[in-house]
Amino acid sequence: MAYKISDECISCGACAAECPVEAIAEGDSKYEINADVCVSCGSCADVCPVGAPAEE
Repeated sequence: MAYKISDECISCGACAAECPVEAIAEGDSKYEINADVCVSCGSCADVCPVGAPAEE
């Protein structure tokens, strides 16, 4: 199951830098995860200071 970034995202970029498959990109108002590329490893959730990424 892919991860999704909630509206709690502060656009710090920590998650994108940590993603091993480059599934995370900066969106208009927050970072977004491409569900087709996400391998559900949880690396993004581990580094997020506000806990925005979570499994759907």
